[in-house]
Amino acid sequence: MMIFRRRSAAAVVLMLVGGILSAPPASAAGPSYVALGDSYSSGTGTRAYLVDGSSCQRSVYAYPSLVASARGYVLNLRACSGATIADVAATQLGALTPTTAYVSLSVGGNDAAFVDVLTECAKPAWMSDCTAAIDRAQAVITSRLPAGLSSLYRQIRTRAPQARVAVAGYPRIFNGEDCNAATWFSPAEEVRLNATADLLNHTTATAAAAAGFTFRAPAFTGHAVCDDVEWVNGLSNPVSDSYHPNRAGHASGYVPLMGSSLTGSPVGVTPGTVQAAELSAPALARQQAAHAVQDSRIRPERFVLPDLKSAAARTAAARAGVDLADPASIDRADRAVEARQLARQGRPDR
Repeated sequence: MMIFRRRSAAAVVLMLVGGILSAPPASAAGPSYVALGDSYSSGTGTRAYLVDGSSCQRSVYAYPSLVASARGYVLNLRACSGATIADVAATQLGALTPTTAYVSLSVGGNDAAFVDVLTECAKPAWMSDCTAAIDRAQAVITSRLPAGLSSLYRQIRTRAPQARVAVAGYPRIFNGEDCNAATWFSPAEEVRLNATADLLNHTTATAAAAAGFTFRAPAFTGHAVCDDVEWVNGLSNPVSDSYHPNRAGHASGYVPLMGSSLTGSPVGVTPGTVQAAELSAPALARQQAAHAVQDSRIRPERFVLPDLKSAAARTAAARAGVDLADPASIDRADRAVEARQLARQGRPDR
């Protein structure tokens, strides 16, 4: 049975010649490490996922797998794409025990429906309202998230009283330009989307500090969407990988932060680390397959590509006087309507 949905040729070669570097036997099992949370911990965006009967998009190229492989920890990768705070509490905390040594976690973005906000903001302004969508997300972050995170963190500490717990934040994913022809993120919208990530990180950091947990926010400066070397995907194929950290984002962005927070010392990713992670795939897939029914309760997050051929787009275009056959008309109306939306909110168009 295929363990990944896709595997690179290089990975196949490594598996054929690398038997001597296979994972340690069960008798040499290391400390227990449980990875909780959402897509930023499961590995969505790395384009190779465990076939575990779920839609969680778990990957051995995600930072939890890389850290575990580098340190010889026994990983339980419960993180799942789409998970909210309530989902983590209901479906993932059962993996924690009094003997759990390490816990990592990223959660909160789905409570604020951040992927839905990206979906809205990617459309031309004449068929959407990015400003209102961001306002709603920020209201959730400030009003509802603090209590939810605090409750979740208390439950984690109760179930794993001796564990070292590290909480991961979210990167700023935009650099001020939109290099994808099929999306309409403006510079002003990207500024506000990045600010929303900052607000989410600040809220999470405050709750984590109160719980005695370590919080680390990844800085993808110079590696955002449309930078020369991206650590986070822009519009991707498959679309579900869009606006998530890629393999480099996990290996170079998250591992140094989360690895040192969990272990107390620097953690790097070598070819041997990657190979060990790849060789752990069969065991991880079997482990998580046992939770497939439980995981099916989680609604996967999915970015939706703007569809200018839809009935809704045609209706909005007619209302705004847009010629859908003319890209210039589409873009002019986008800029004009966005400026009006920002003006209604009392914000300058930067």
